[in-house]
Amino acid sequence: MKRWTVVFRALANVNRLKIIEMLSTKKEKMNVGEIAEHLKISFKATSNHLAILKNLDVVEPQGVDGHVYYFINRHMPSDFRAILREVIK
Repeated sequence: MKRWTVVFRALANVNRLKIIEMLSTKKEKMNVGEIAEHLKISFKATSNHLAILKNLDVVEPQGVDGHVYYFINRHMPSDFRAILREVIK
């Protein structure tokens, strides 16, 4: 039950949903600055949203040339993946 509380709390934020949708539909990885610019929110807020999604194994970071790029974790937990299929169509 605790896991579901954490999952639904993470999905209750519209910006986290937008990040998931954006990374799901784009073919390339995006860094924090690109995501923040697209969402029109601060770098810090974007970084915090990504940290929450990373802790839930929804996104994965990859360092390239001094930048950290994020992408959807193709091996995210199946419960989270099932919810996302319903939320993001």
